[in-house]
Amino acid sequence: MTSSLEEPVSSKPLASARQTLLRNSLGQMVVRRILLGFGLLIAASMLIFGGVEALPGDFASTYLGQDATPQAIANIREELDLDRPMTERYLSWLGGIAQGDFGTSWSNRNSVGDQIWKRLGNSLLLAGVAALIAIPLALALGMVAVLYRNRIPDKVISILSLAAISLPEFFIGYLLIQFFTVHLGVASFPATVYDGMGLGERLATIALPVMTLVIVVLAHMMRMTRSAIMNVMSSPYVETAELKGLSALRIIAEHAAPNAIAPVVTVIALNLAALVVGVVVVEVVFVYPGIGQYMVDAVTMRDMPVVQGCGLIFAALYIVLNMVADIVSILANPRLRHPR
Repeated sequence: MTSSLEEPVSSKPLASARQTLLRNSLGQMVVRRILLGFGLLIAASMLIFGGVEALPGDFASTYLGQDATPQAIANIREELDLDRPMTERYLSWLGGIAQGDFGTSWSNRNSVGDQIWKRLGNSLLLAGVAALIAIPLALALGMVAVLYRNRIPDKVISILSLAAISLPEFFIGYLLIQFFTVHLGVASFPATVYDGMGLGERLATIALPVMTLVIVVLAHMMRMTRSAIMNVMSSPYVETAELKGLSALRIIAEHAAPNAIAPVVTVIALNLAALVVGVVVVEVVFVYPGIGQYMVDAVTMRDMPVVQGCGLIFAALYIVLNMVADIVSILANPRLRHPR
């Protein structure tokens, strides 16, 4: 009588197959987010073009004044291709942008792309300095609030953050101007920067608009950081660290904060997107020569190529930063990287 022994099946091929499937799944999710972002950008371009077209008023009438003759208005409209169908003009505009051409300003005949890139640097400087201050400060205050939870520091931070969230950007800006410029005289207004300014002088000039943006985004990031760390503090490994006699600060810094990084990074990325778009109001308040101020001036003049170009840049920045937040949350999620 013969007996056959079954050979044990190795788990290595199964583990390798699982890792390959995992990488493919993560890659597919990332690719889907990128394609979704591209689709949203196309949809945003349609909405921006159509919305600007629907604005009341007409550039030709505004440019020529009330005494303009119908023939003069018709000539301007023909020169600017306003007599062509909207769909045809949209496709032409989109094709030009794909080649890096944002068109020509109707009011001063300058290249819209050149003006946007010049002013975009000012806006990114404003948002970048605000982010460099707000992000570490929000993380630190969130950890302090957890360290002293339900005590006076936590309550004070929560009240101040709630007050900051409740106030709009322009109101915070006017309060800072009134206090630091009118009463104390230690800050400059308006925040005018120009070519040739040194970095130190430029930073001193944008101090108030940077402070406004920091106050606006700091509250959101700090509250979400506190919430994310508080959720982790109830985990078993945190309780084990407490039983070992580790200090509360060490537990938060070494055990709770690293495991709360995924939601915190997502919140930071989303607030950075809101920060870039929020510079429009702040630039208008402080008369700062950024892309937001450029767009608002163009709206007054009904200069559609400028409004459409600036709007598309803001939409692209917001969509890209949100897409980055989605991808980071996917890659930072341990349940997706190490499924059981």
